[in-house]
Amino acid sequence: MKKKIKEVIVVEGKDDISAVKNAVDAEVFQVNGHAVRKNKSIEILKLAYENKGLIILTDPDYAGEEIRKYLCKYFPNAKNAYISRISGTKDGDIGVENASPKDIITALEKARFSLDHSENIFDLDLMLDYDLIGKDNSADLRSLLGAELGIGYSNGKQFMAKLNRYGISLEEFKKAYEKINKR
Repeated sequence: MKKKIKEVIVVEGKDDISAVKNAVDAEVFQVNGHAVRKNKSIEILKLAYENKGLIILTDPDYAGEEIRKYLCKYFPNAKNAYISRISGTKDGDIGVENASPKDIITALEKARFSLDHSENIFDLDLMLDYDLIGKDNSADLRSLLGAELGIGYSNGKQFMAKLNRYGISLEEFKKAYEKINKR
């Protein structure tokens, strides 16, 4: 059984996500390499950083180190996981996606990850109770609530997953829901 990691693991690309998910059960966030400076990744990661913590796992090359430095400016208490250049190289290509599950687990263990023992608070019943799925205005409600909570818009299933993944409390959820309903 895979270890369930509490922190959100930050990687550069989509192939890195697959490699990490093959190794552990964790939320993995892709920053799209150097595009992290241009997109809204920092805003989205702030919520995860505050509620669950972050582990930065970038490629063992110059670009990866530059991205790591950039992220560490915004998230100074993030944990850092490193794979060796040897572990991350395959056919001349360097990246997290080339590391074995064992090497990824070792890197995460050295970063001192926390195991996640929490249960998911948000389920389909709660989503139905708050009209976030199954109603004509559900998409609009999710959009407003996502903006209020800082997690963005998603379809119903993804929205529920984000609520659980980013460690949003039921109290925080209810407060945001009441606020958007007063508008």
